[in-house]
Amino acid sequence: MNLHEYQGKEILNSFGVRIQRGIVAQNAKEAVAAAKQLTAETGTGWHVIKAQVHAGGRGKGGGVKLAKNLQEVEELAGQIIGMNLITPQTSAEGKKVHQVLIAEDVYYPGDNEPDEYYMSVLLNRTSGRNMIMYSTEGGMDIEAVAEETPHLIFTEEIDPSVGLLPFQARRIAFNLGLSGGAFKEMTKFVMALYTAYVKSDSSLFEINPVLKTSDDKIMAVDAKVTIDDNALYRHKNYVDMRDIREENPIEVEANEVGLNYVDLDGNVGCMVNGAGLAMATMDLIKQAGGEPANFLDVGGTADAKRVEEAFRIILKDDNVKAILINIFGGIVRCDRVAQGVVDAYKNMGDAIKVPIIVRLQGTNADIAKELIDSSGLDVQSAVEFQEAADKVQAVLA
Repeated sequence: MNLHEYQGKEILNSFGVRIQRGIVAQNAKEAVAAAKQLTAETGTGWHVIKAQVHAGGRGKGGGVKLAKNLQEVEELAGQIIGMNLITPQTSAEGKKVHQVLIAEDVYYPGDNEPDEYYMSVLLNRTSGRNMIMYSTEGGMDIEAVAEETPHLIFTEEIDPSVGLLPFQARRIAFNLGLSGGAFKEMTKFVMALYTAYVKSDSSLFEINPVLKTSDDKIMAVDAKVTIDDNALYRHKNYVDMRDIREENPIEVEANEVGLNYVDLDGNVGCMVNGAGLAMATMDLIKQAGGEPANFLDVGGTADAKRVEEAFRIILKDDNVKAILINIFGGIVRCDRVAQGVVDAYKNMGDAIKVPIIVRLQGTNADIAKELIDSSGLDVQSAVEFQEAADKVQAVLA
């Protein structure tokens, strides 16, 4: 589950991570009120207006602006709220901005020059350990840094049996070139950040930039946080943070009816039971010259109602030119799935206007094939994987 910047910062702050303070506003008037409140609480004279969308690169798209007075706060907030923000991480249509974060200006003058760093906490899937990735090149796209100056990216892996140790936090601060008060602040920041990552059951923390202020404070100026969906039962207070306006509406609808669905950009819809078989089916489609339009796992209860719901979800994608149903009858009987396909097809009538290929293997597969073949519907049955691939290829030709 992806979070907005302000939500991620709330989580960080709850674990003692210093953050750039801010207040969310839904309209220009609320933005002005938020700015006044921040000025009273922090003394900040300037304010940063930040679009709250689930996408990086907001500044490049005009979603982050600096306001030097209350009039500018109102004007800039009014411009950003309601805009379709296009960034390198959004579609060509962009994402509509529903709210902004009014944040304090933390780039104030002082004895030292402020500096920006990059830091993220994530799982290294190769080693099976959490790691902290960091760089002196904060505020930049980390992908560009990795490509152009890979020697400026450091990693610190954490032994899960002991967790992050103080010497590792000190090594991070040292590699970032810090000393004195900033060095001590960074070690505290890193320890608190890792604690927040583990205890919130997150799968990603990305702070870009981590700022060293002119008076050597270390704080998170941005926060990209992704919570592991499988752990949400342990964090009931995080569930309410989900903003479905930022998610694919078809995926949201599928989730509401209990289907595991991921929208893709292809032309062949998939309806499969089991994640492994779904991945193999997607490979099959590509080998047949098509592109998978989705990942859809109907699970072990592929009855008529569930199959019909799956059909309706798949057909919401106008790019779908064919549907491949690939079911292994282990827990669920193939004949029951076949009857579900026939019933769903009849119930939906003219709504189904694309070819359907059905491959059923396992318990009662022979009965299932007979049900499909004798249904009189425009449904093609297949027995072998290659046969299904050939029929997909034929309907796309």
